[in-house]
Amino acid sequence: MHKLSLIIPLLIIVTLISLTAGLSFGPATMTNSQIFNCIVGQCSDKITDMVIWQVRVPRVLVALVAGMGLAIAGAILQNTTRNPLADPYLFGIISGAGLGATLANIVITDSPLGEQLYIALPLAAFLGALFAIVIVVLIAKLLQRMEQLLLAGIAVSFMLTALTQFILYFGEPFATNRVIFWLMGSLSRVEISNFYVIATIVLLTLSIIIVLHRQIDALLLGDESAASLGVNVDKLRLLMLGLCAALSATIVAYCGGIGFVGLMIPHIVRQLIGVTTLKLVIGSALIGGSFLIWVDIIARSALENAEIPIGIITSALGSLFFLFIMVRTRNSA
Repeated sequence: MHKLSLIIPLLIIVTLISLTAGLSFGPATMTNSQIFNCIVGQCSDKITDMVIWQVRVPRVLVALVAGMGLAIAGAILQNTTRNPLADPYLFGIISGAGLGATLANIVITDSPLGEQLYIALPLAAFLGALFAIVIVVLIAKLLQRMEQLLLAGIAVSFMLTALTQFILYFGEPFATNRVIFWLMGSLSRVEISNFYVIATIVLLTLSIIIVLHRQIDALLLGDESAASLGVNVDKLRLLMLGLCAALSATIVAYCGGIGFVGLMIPHIVRQLIGVTTLKLVIGSALIGGSFLIWVDIIARSALENAEIPIGIITSALGSLFFLFIMVRTRNSA
């Protein structure tokens, strides 16, 4: 507890520093005094005001809550399935959400209902993620081995990715190019309204986890032990999978495919704080939010006249992290 009381305030400070840094970096050069004056409502000119409030503030806030959401989803998946490699990306949730959002992007944009895309996009992404979860659970049930959820998720992920690529192959070129760029993951087009939607889902998920964290901890002891403690294992696991689907789908709908955040961050938090659900989720939220802010800073600052999709950066880092975990697991065996 003493260790936790030191680390959590430190992580909050790191998060605040990350938010400040996120406002300071970008193609437009601004001094810290200009940024501060704009934040307190005293911008020196309209251009600076527009850059801060319409570009940087929404981008930094969405990066914060998106990183929090993906890290929380990964932490819950890992504790619920007792698999340290579980992640929304590997579990098929991101691919399912991507398929749903791709259909919404192409079909609805090209129809008279195009103005409804703002509502349809997260809904279609959620239905796609839910579809992926249902297939994964059915496969695991068919095999009568719930520990096979991750392997089933990887298979479903490849299948849904193939379907997405098939749809894009026959799609209208302009819409296809837009969707392909979106699938790589980017915060370049986010708005402050996206922050409100994602933040609401994150807070709702956190509230449910706080209420049920002791039951989720019981799952770490095994299904039989959890059942003996009065936990409805199947119902709880399906509820958590549904929450992770909703959380991941909402983020994918507005930010595109951002992989491996949910794999990396919970592992780091376990080393710093511990494995129990409440500690893991709070630590993952703080570190995950800061992590994605810094990834976005790199994405828009690394190249002079271009922006790197953040999904490319997180996937590169995640694949290396995945290999590191495999090697460490092999050496400790």
